[in-house]
Amino acid sequence: MTAEQAVLLGVEDGVATISLNRPERLNAMSDELMSGISDAIDQVRKDQSVRVVVLTGNGRGFCAGADLQQVAKPEPQPAAAAAVAADSSEDKQDTFNQALIDVMNCPVPTVARVNGAAAGGGFGLALACDITIAAESAFFVATFGPNLGIVPDMGTTWNIPLRAGRARALGIALLGERITAIQAVEWGLIWSSVEDSQLDSEVGRVCEILKASSPDASVRIRETINESIHSSFEEQLALEMRHQAVLIPKNMQEGARAFIEKRRPKFDGSRKL
Repeated sequence: MTAEQAVLLGVEDGVATISLNRPERLNAMSDELMSGISDAIDQVRKDQSVRVVVLTGNGRGFCAGADLQQVAKPEPQPAAAAAVAADSSEDKQDTFNQALIDVMNCPVPTVARVNGAAAGGGFGLALACDITIAAESAFFVATFGPNLGIVPDMGTTWNIPLRAGRARALGIALLGERITAIQAVEWGLIWSSVEDSQLDSEVGRVCEILKASSPDASVRIRETINESIHSSFEEQLALEMRHQAVLIPKNMQEGARAFIEKRRPKFDGSRKL
């Protein structure tokens, strides 16, 4: 299966939908699938009409994590394992990590549509998006430690403690127990959970908000919030002002006029330079 087959990209009315397309394997992560995610994000970068990205899985699962059939084969090694074995330097990026970086740095806001199991690396992929919405039947599970004897990866050791705190992060990672979509909301891991039948309508509602927003402002919001974990209060105030110096002359007058005229603002689609 090629990267183009493993991941499908569709663009309609400003929304790019990236669909993981290995339903027979619950969209398990292969080299081709991860390369396909990066390729799809690259196409989004080139298509200035896109205002929001939805990442989802075809079939009954979101993403089952690493394809263990591929990992279990002694030859050839999957890219993720081979990269670590060959070069552990910090600047070495394999296809797996690069896909997560590409999602995190997407030039427009991203929404994870979690329609089923998000296990292992799939958990990390769901959390890499700006907004994560799950069907009530979906669940999250970190299988790394108890099942595979490895450290959680795909960004989970960064995202889970930040969102849920140290105690829950350790429990999630060490015990490998399933977390329901409702629990994930209660713990602050994801934005929302809805009835399965309402998943598409809720994702659509959120996309309408993000699509009408300024992509430049959305990305700067993401960057500002991410930076807050490293900054003092004074540093964060200064960072906010640096972004405002760009956004206020670009967007605020239209926002104020729209508020006075009781209408939705019409921001241009230009992205952060």
